[in-house]
This record gives sequence, C-alpha cells and structure tokens, in this order.
Amino acid sequence: MGILDKIINKHTLSLASNAVMPVVGMVTISMLARNLTEADFGNWTFFLITYSLANFFRTGFLQTSLVKFYSGADKQRALNVAGSTWILGFVITSILGILCFLTYLFYHGDVAVEIIIKWFSIIFFCTLPSSVALWILQAEGRFDRMFILQLVGQGCFFISVIVLIVIHQTHFKMVVYAYCISAIITSLFTIINGWAKTITMAHKSWACIKELANFGKFSVGTSISSYLLRGSDTYIIKYMFADPASVGIYYLPQRLMEIVEIPLRSFIATALPPIAAAMHRDDKRSMTYIMKKYAGILTILLIPVSIVAIISADLIIDIIGGPGFAATPAANIFRIFMSFAILLPVDRFFGITLDILNQPQKNMIKVILMLTVNVAGDFLGIYIFHNIYGVAISSFFTFLMGIVYGYWQLKMHLDFTIKDILKIGFVESKAIILNAVKNLRVQSKNE
Repeated sequence: MGILDKIINKHTLSLASNAVMPVVGMVTISMLARNLTEADFGNWTFFLITYSLANFFRTGFLQTSLVKFYSGADKQRALNVAGSTWILGFVITSILGILCFLTYLFYHGDVAVEIIIKWFSIIFFCTLPSSVALWILQAEGRFDRMFILQLVGQGCFFISVIVLIVIHQTHFKMVVYAYCISAIITSLFTIINGWAKTITMAHKSWACIKELANFGKFSVGTSISSYLLRGSDTYIIKYMFADPASVGIYYLPQRLMEIVEIPLRSFIATALPPIAAAMHRDDKRSMTYIMKKYAGILTILLIPVSIVAIISADLIIDIIGGPGFAATPAANIFRIFMSFAILLPVDRFFGITLDILNQPQKNMIKVILMLTVNVAGDFLGIYIFHNIYGVAISSFFTFLMGIVYGYWQLKMHLDFTIKDILKIGFVESKAIILNAVKNLRVQSKNE
C-alpha cells in the first residue's frame, strides 16, 4: 500500500489524465470514422471544430484567471472568485448562445449546418458546469477528481457511440444527441458531487467579475494566438505547395509531438496552483523555485526522450503512419521537431509565470511575437529550401524568440538564470530517479 501511495500522487494522476483522455478520444473518433458515412463524419468534424474553438475561447478567458485568483486564497476570497467565474462564464456562454439562436432563425440551407447551429448553443450551456468544475479542481490541486471527471465525460460519450453502433443508428444527428446527453450527465455529476460549486454564485461580486474580465481579456488573446501559432504552419503549407499530401506529411510528425505535450500539460497543471499560491503570499522566492524546478526537470528528462525519438524516427513514423509515409520527409521532420523539443518546457513555464505575476499582456505579446517569427520564418524557410523542411526549421527560431522575450520580462520581477533552471532540473531529476530505484529495491525485498 505504501508503494501505491508513492506512485499514485498529483503528478501521476495529472499525467494519466493528460495521457489517457487523448487516447480515449482518438479511439472514439476512430470508431465514428469507420461507422459514419463520409458526409456525416465530415459534418461531425466540422461541429467538433466549431465547438472546440468556442470552448477554447471560454477556457482561455476563464481558466487561468480562476486558478490564479483561487489558488492559495482564503475561504471567502475563493468563494468570491468561484461565484464570479460562474457569472462571467454564464455571460460568455449566453452571448454565443444568442448569436447561434439568431443565426438559426435566419439561416435556411444545409440541414447539417442547421443541426450544428441549433445544438451548438445547447451543448455549450450543458458543458459549462463541468468546465467550471474542472478549473476549480485544478486550482484546489484535486487531480484525482479531475481524472474521474474527465473519465466520466469521455467515457459517457465513448459508451454512447458503442450503443449507436450496436443498434445501427450511427448518423450525424444521433451522434450530436449522444454528445449532448454525455455533456448533461457529466455536468449533473459535478453538480451532485458539489465539485462545480454552483452555490458560490451567491458570493459573486462585480469587483471580482471586473478583475477576472480584465485578466481574461489578455489570457484569451494568448490562447487565440497560441491556436494560430499551432495552425499557421498547416495553412502556409497548404497555400504554398500544390501537392495536398504535403499537409498530411507535416501533420503526422506534428501530432506525434504529443510525446512532449502530454507530460508538459501534466507538469503545468500541477505547477500552476502552487505558483499562484506563492504569488498570493508574495513569496517570489518560492515562486521562482517552483518554476525552475518544474521547467528544469522536464527539460532534463526530455533529453533522453528526444535522443531515442531522433534515432527511431523512421520506425515510429512507419508504425503510426504506415508504409505510405516511408518514402516521405515525415521522419526527418519529426527529427527536426524533437531536436528542439527541450526548448518547449522553459518557453511554456515562462508564459504561465508571466500570467501569475499579473503580466498577462506580456505573455500575450510573447505569443504574438512567436507567431510573427513563425509566419515570417515559414515563408523564408520555403524560399531558401523550397520544401517543408524550411517550415520545420523555422519553428526553432519561433520558440527561441519565446524564451528570449520571456526571460527578459521575467528578469524584471524574479532573480534567476537559465543555468539555474538546468542545474535544479538535473539535481531534482537525479533525486527522482534514485528515489524510484530505492522504492523498487524495497518492493523487491518485501516480495
């Protein structure tokens, strides 16, 4: 039992949540792709992208704000922040809902588009409680409950899709109904268990709502810019190259960067609440140490992962993409990505630390500068190399820009160096490995 307690902690739960959920989602998408008609699957993809973009906006506006002001706050302040977030979330959701309703009244055309417009706002409202609950649980550091909540949400839809397949009702409209039912069940689950904290709406204040909104207007700008940063390569490749296969060749290694993104999202989820709590205590020394520790550990641990990925890139691409990608540049593109993967943790932690330091506008500027460098670099890379290698190589300068600007801005507030990050990362990584080896030896002796 002692070994289990050491293994099952906030870090492993956060990692499991970020690793398992995308897998369940991909399996669900795979089942739909195999059982829907091409037209229905296209409509479902369009619906999912539309919903994801709207949810990206709402999450970008509210999540970081809630975690920042909620973590480490006293009970009354936490109630005030949670209640104010609920009101602001309801306002954002209502505005988008009203726009959809007006569009639905005047739009008469494609039946599938009418279904999307009608059910989008309904589902967007249904997911609000589960979204707020997820943010609150992150702020409280309850990664066990976050894992359960995400499992309920993904699991309900997964089971619903299986049921539709069994009863031979896999049609676009039925899938939308199943998604809506899953959203309702998940939100009711959070409300009944008290995780959504709906009663906190009574503790709202207009001053706090204004505070959250002022912060959120920058964090949502950062979120949208980050989305454009991830998508700009694809749009430029599609525009610049006549062969549509180029997009797919570039997209596959891009998706394989989940090797880095999964632990990165996990580390950020666990580090954000303690960094925010240190900020509430005005303890910049602890705040700096937490940032250096998490960014450093992930950077050090990514070095062997990157080396293995670079060496086995051909095998990985062959397994994931199949023999059709064997003669393409996909494996080399993946090698280029993994060669600068160690830059990502420092860049990302600089960004969230700027947010917590009440400098969200500087984080937004950081991402906009990265987007500018990425777009200019893509066109310059294509001009020089005349192929998609130029696009991949330009990404190195994109993340380098993020690190340089983030470091410059953070040095105005915190005392640290890049060398400090690597040093602490090495020491902490070594301690983690030695502790894991020690635990395994104790376990083997007990057996």
